[in-house]
Amino acid sequence: MNSISHNSEKARVIAFYLPQFHPIPENDQWWGKGFTEWTNVGKAKPLFKGHYQPKVPADLGYYDLRVPETRKAQAELAREYGIEGFCYWHYWFGNGRQLLERPFNEVLHSGEPDFPFCLAWANHSWEDKQFNKDGGHKMLMEQLYPGDADYTAHFNAVLPAFLDSRYIRVNGNPLFVIYSPMNVPDMAHFIDLWQQLAAPYGFRIHFVGHTSKPEELPLYRQWGFDATIMVRLFHVFYKEFNWWKRAYAKLSRIALKQGRRIDYELASRYFIGEEEKEIDCYPTLIPNWDHSPRSGREGHILINSTPEKFEHHARQSLQAIAHKPYEERIVFLKSWNEWAEGNYMEPDLKFGRGYLEALRRALQNLKI
Repeated sequence: MNSISHNSEKARVIAFYLPQFHPIPENDQWWGKGFTEWTNVGKAKPLFKGHYQPKVPADLGYYDLRVPETRKAQAELAREYGIEGFCYWHYWFGNGRQLLERPFNEVLHSGEPDFPFCLAWANHSWEDKQFNKDGGHKMLMEQLYPGDADYTAHFNAVLPAFLDSRYIRVNGNPLFVIYSPMNVPDMAHFIDLWQQLAAPYGFRIHFVGHTSKPEELPLYRQWGFDATIMVRLFHVFYKEFNWWKRAYAKLSRIALKQGRRIDYELASRYFIGEEEKEIDCYPTLIPNWDHSPRSGREGHILINSTPEKFEHHARQSLQAIAHKPYEERIVFLKSWNEWAEGNYMEPDLKFGRGYLEALRRALQNLKI
């Protein structure tokens, strides 16, 4: 057994995967011909001295996810550094409306790359964050919940993925993430309906809720979730910031137009808590965060992230789940390729494969 497969068997690292890197007619209409996530990434500018922008991809370049060779190269790179599989963001807006489905559908139907995957339902509306004349945000694509007929159609749409041999499973059951359970009108009913629809196929769905609020865990369990992904990206703001620090952060964000800056090393102290030690709570690994390419000068920005600091965070998070049975020894990596949010593992010109190498070292040093 080589070291790479040995590392991947120590813990199950599942990386969120954004399919936004290819043009679609809707984005052409909203943002201009040829828009992809690279548009925001490429036009980003530094907001303060030392601000790392724009971020430039290295090994994989400014890729197009319609290209099979790109998807294969991504999978090979992820596998090499101990990532078990990708969790593709999946957009179902109700009434059968999907967006950005092409990359995953081609992966599913072609059988390539031969690399594990699962789906995460990004159940939120798409809005233009610029204020409209009424003082609100312009709605681009509204997330709707039409009822059981649409829920059934949604299940049937993802069923071929659930039945694929590459689909990531927990104790034999396909893992399905819901980004915002609190937004679903009757979450317990949705889960119960999908479990009924899955039963004739011989499996249960391993439902995983996504949250940043530990107090929501009991409610998720009550609704029928098997597990929760805990994302503590900005817990530092509530733990460490007194009124003066909050005021300065607001000044930087609004008056100085430099974003709300928080030191990565400080923020990472709060990326994991006691709840993640429970079997049904999965930690999140966060290499960095810089939302300014999307949100402009008012975005939230972690500063001074390095592969070494990320490795320290990854080691702590992985060790916190070392006691769990392997099937539930899961961490979610935020993210594989969220370039416009600054949280990505793909190589860039500044750090190369540094973050991937840091992850591999953290896995190698995990004591089970």
